[in-house]
Amino acid sequence: MTAPVPPTVPTVSTPPWGERMTPWQLYGGLQGRINRRDFWLWGVLALLVLGVVFMALLEIAGLSAERAEEVANLLIAWPAIAVSVKRWHDRDRSGWWVLIALVPLIGTLWALIDNGFLRGTAGPNRFGAAP
Repeated sequence: MTAPVPPTVPTVSTPPWGERMTPWQLYGGLQGRINRRDFWLWGVLALLVLGVVFMALLEIAGLSAERAEEVANLLIAWPAIAVSVKRWHDRDRSGWWVLIALVPLIGTLWALIDNGFLRGTAGPNRFGAAP
């Protein structure tokens, strides 16, 4: 008599687009790497839309346009820093490179070109696996 064959357990495979960060990981933490597409989509476009929504809501609540802009900028500052750090990590640079944006004009252009247009390191680097 042969032993019964146990049922096979289905395995969960990684989707073809790879593992995605949760919004909490993307906007709240400083670990990991993101590619250029995610930088533009979630770090620029999504935060820009969120900032405009915050400003509109704050103006509806009675704040002046200037004060609403200041508060909205404060609300999206940490998520913007977190996304930028991840992008610097993809370029195999320390997250401290976000401070280059504090240098007037040159720093902002450098950060934009480095984060938005240059390819990240191929394969894993010291900050993790390729996104």
